[in-house]
Amino acid sequence: MPYLGLLVMLLWVFCLIDVITADDGGVRYLPKIVWLLLVVFLPFAGSLAWLFAGRPIGGGLWGGSGGGSNYRRASNSEFPEYETRPGRQAAMNPEADAEFLRQCRERAEEQRRIERERRKRDLGL
Repeated sequence: MPYLGLLVMLLWVFCLIDVITADDGGVRYLPKIVWLLLVVFLPFAGSLAWLFAGRPIGGGLWGGSGGGSNYRRASNSEFPEYETRPGRQAAMNPEADAEFLRQCRERAEEQRRIERERRKRDLGL
């Protein structure tokens, strides 16, 4: 039993690194930051809870992607591509993407035109 503290510390360090490197989209039940706080402030209980409840399914050794499983969180949304990792989406329809960019440019030009007219009006021209 003299090595129990060392084993708990090794488990804590493993779980701490595992939580930090885990993919946000695969972490289960609680947000990643809550799991991190649990592991930091409750080393033994938080580590066990992380291993049995929060760790991504098929997350590989360190919780990242590459464990061989195609597990995805169930989505009730009409737009599941926005659920796991914002900012990591790829355009699915190039025509719709081009149309969206065209509309953005038109709106920006309209806003510039309105601002120019407002400045002229403020200057009394």
